[in-house]
Amino acid sequence: MKIYKNFNIEKKFQNSAIAIGNFDGFHLGHQKVINQGKKAAKKNNLKFGLLVFQPLPVMFFNKKLKNYRIDSLNQKILSSKKYGLDFLIIKKFDKKFSNISSENFIKKIIFKKLKTKLIFISKNFRFGKNRIGNVRLLKKREVLFKYKTKTIVPFNKKNLIISSTLIRNKIKNGKIEYANTLLGRPWAIEGVVQRGDKRGRTIEFPTCNINLKNYVIPKLGVYSAKILINNKVKKIGIVNIGYRPTFGKKKLILEAHIFNFNKNLYDKRIKIMLIKFIRSEKKFNNIIELKKQIKKDIKNAK
Repeated sequence: MKIYKNFNIEKKFQNSAIAIGNFDGFHLGHQKVINQGKKAAKKNNLKFGLLVFQPLPVMFFNKKLKNYRIDSLNQKILSSKKYGLDFLIIKKFDKKFSNISSENFIKKIIFKKLKTKLIFISKNFRFGKNRIGNVRLLKKREVLFKYKTKTIVPFNKKNLIISSTLIRNKIKNGKIEYANTLLGRPWAIEGVVQRGDKRGRTIEFPTCNINLKNYVIPKLGVYSAKILINNKVKKIGIVNIGYRPTFGKKKLILEAHIFNFNKNLYDKRIKIMLIKFIRSEKKFNNIIELKKQIKKDIKNAK
């Protein structure tokens, strides 16, 4: 898969089919768009790719919006490769790009730069300055700019339309098993293991800590988890996400205790897949109470 950070794509990827959107989470709805797009592209002997934006437009317009993403950019790239795309365009969403009119987006980017033949979008897709562009405008310009627009019917599960917004809400409310069902895989947070205060070792439960950065913040508490180390070694463990009130801490942190594992993971990249919510964060009266609860958590996680 070829990755581009602008619209100057190679000639072999012009005249292709392309899906446009944020694709945050690569959930079952996104997978439906991609599968239908690939099928149509193959039928018409076209290459197929995605056009996504970095940062997410909503985060660009609202600078105070920090913990929002379901996936990191790296996870989005890996998912794109997994689904066998021919190319991926990651367009920087900045002030200049946000000021492009919807008409110019179609004429200068879709038609002149990409020479797109098939466009796959959701029915509520908006584009261009002030989000004026929509499906109706794209369809209106089809003949003039020689492309076809395909709107994908939303993926419906138990009378709920699957969306990134729905999944964020499930994660925030501790409904991680439900979120995983909508994603079609366990929700995962990845990052580099940081050096902490090593307090876990002193109570016989060493942890590896990573920064949540821009990820949506799950319900604070303890989760069972699977941990992937350097994309190779898979382990199981428990994860605590919270402020560690027993120790009087005020910084939000993710701590993972990996079962039957004692190697140094500092500066190593790990991927933590949350499987089940075990309990909410709690302040304990002393270390003895905390250790007793951690043992119960481990038993519940296995």
